[in-house]
Amino acid sequence: MLNSALLSSQSFLFDGLLKNWSLHGINTEQGFSYESMNHDWTINAIDRIRLLTQCRQLYTFSHACQRHHTKDWQALLKPLFDFITSRYFVDGRWIFSLNDDLSIKDQHSDAYALAFVLLSFSHYYKVTNDDRALFYMKETHQFLLNNMQAESGGFYESFPVDVEQTRRQNPHMHLLEGYIAAFEVTQDADYKATIQSLLTLALAHFYDKKSKTLREFFNSDWQPHPTTGHLVEPGHHFEWVWLLYQANKILPNSDYTDLAQQLWLTASRHGLANNGGIYNQIDGNDYHPIDKEKRIWPITEYLKAITVMPIGKEEKVDRLEKALDFVQQHYLQPNGCWNEYLNADNTPKDFPLPGTSSYHIFLGLTEVIAWAKANNDLEDSF
Repeated sequence: MLNSALLSSQSFLFDGLLKNWSLHGINTEQGFSYESMNHDWTINAIDRIRLLTQCRQLYTFSHACQRHHTKDWQALLKPLFDFITSRYFVDGRWIFSLNDDLSIKDQHSDAYALAFVLLSFSHYYKVTNDDRALFYMKETHQFLLNNMQAESGGFYESFPVDVEQTRRQNPHMHLLEGYIAAFEVTQDADYKATIQSLLTLALAHFYDKKSKTLREFFNSDWQPHPTTGHLVEPGHHFEWVWLLYQANKILPNSDYTDLAQQLWLTASRHGLANNGGIYNQIDGNDYHPIDKEKRIWPITEYLKAITVMPIGKEEKVDRLEKALDFVQQHYLQPNGCWNEYLNADNTPKDFPLPGTSSYHIFLGLTEVIAWAKANNDLEDSF
């Protein structure tokens, strides 16, 4: 059953989603990705083109080229990289977004988006050996340290900095992901040091020892935010599980794998809905669901977490089969589209295709495919 589900997932990714986004979701004249698409693969214009979206598409196609050499997809990489560096890197820093006419819309620098500069440029470099990617990664790192680092630890959300802004764990989670990728391709000690600082921050401030949950929102000195500090997301618990095990390959430390296992226990006990799927949000104090809708990305993070958790193979396969069955029944569509949101009863919401979501879908499914190949549980794949 797992083999069949994975072959179907592989076909959805490479013959459906990526193929159609490459044909319809990329402006080949200018080299950029559209922000959003409709389910008939027409453009859903929303009057912004974010750096984040461009970087997630560059990451997805760069990583896809590492798994399956496709000349048409590889031909997209340099124009997309060139578009990103020529349009968004302004006066020594990355701006947030453009208008649909490609004029500048929002000039602030966003820590969350900068994380995906690091991730996407690392994977772009793996495919192309384009040294410009390494230059921009170092520039990004220096900008973060010099302009967005907070005395209380971590980084501010955006630049110019507002020291009273709500602090979030989410940009730091993705910065960890970006720095892991950057270190893997460069072995740069500065990136390794930042990985260590982000891990320390997570254990010191994001993890609530009493409830054994990962908190999302904080005030300026990392105290839980007075109105939103109780909100937690099971999907982010699973995402951290996978990242902590990736980081452990670079900086082995049982404190962080212990944290991963505790986050797994909390999210798998309280974040999985009885009728399948992963809740968007639960209360970190009493574990009751707050948002029972189910966006697609949390279950893709659950898939990734399953592959790294030290659980028995029988349980691992059982969890993978059930999760993949739910994904294929409720989210994935025959033409490479997907349902972005489900209602609590698992009926799909009417919602277009965000250009940011293929990153989650691609990585979630390919991590399971890679695990199955490594464990001889996948046959007839390319």
